[in-house]
Amino acid sequence: MTAATLDDLKARYPGAETFTFGDGRALCDELLALVRAGRKTATCGALRDFQEGVEAMPKVGRRDIALDWDGNPALVIETVEVTIRRFSDVDTGFALAEGENETLEGWQEDHRLYFERNGGWSPEMELVCERFRFIEDLGS
Repeated sequence: MTAATLDDLKARYPGAETFTFGDGRALCDELLALVRAGRKTATCGALRDFQEGVEAMPKVGRRDIALDWDGNPALVIETVEVTIRRFSDVDTGFALAEGENETLEGWQEDHRLYFERNGGWSPEMELVCERFRFIEDLGS
């Protein structure tokens, strides 16, 4: 997609931020597919990344544009809830809403590995936990 298309989307969704799920092409593709299938209705990130400006803090009611790994607009989500909690305090309900695992223990293992690859992990680390609803598939 061209920059004009992204500009058009930002005009359609005022205040929208852009972001990419995951830390590699395969994970990004998997997570986009889970959102499209209705299985992924939540996501989280390390609070440190939001404080350092790596990621834009989600805001309830804002619609944001998820990009594919190549930077093309893939889909639009709307944030419905934002909480900050320690990794060790993430409950089964939130973990399963992320759509990637069938158990809290599986979520803990996969996310521990993810955070270890991306700046470090601790059970006490704070996470920005976001619930969202799927708004539009941009056909990417």
